[in-house]
Amino acid sequence: MATQLQRSRKIAFARQGGTCYYCGLRIWLKGQSGPSPLRCTAEHLKPRSAGGGDEPSNIVAACLHCNSTRHKRKRPPEPERYRTEVRRRVERGAWLPRPILAWGRTVSKPI
Repeated sequence: MATQLQRSRKIAFARQGGTCYYCGLRIWLKGQSGPSPLRCTAEHLKPRSAGGGDEPSNIVAACLHCNSTRHKRKRPPEPERYRTEVRRRVERGAWLPRPILAWGRTVSKPI
């Protein structure tokens, strides 16, 4: 049985067209395959520690790399600020290794 967080992650994944909220690259869900850094994770826009919950309106789909990199910082930046920063780095090709960027930039084929 799926938890609320798992359901919200799948909803966010579909809402975002299978792309990461931060970097905009293609991401993948369990049961699919792809580079580990681009695995889909659930990201809380308002942290649980600040009263945010697992409802779909508070969850976005983010790749493992973006999610973990943001939270490695002593003070994680606000989601929109981080998104702008990450997208600039992706445009320069400086966010992930080239083969992973290339995979993430491809469009998945409809099932």
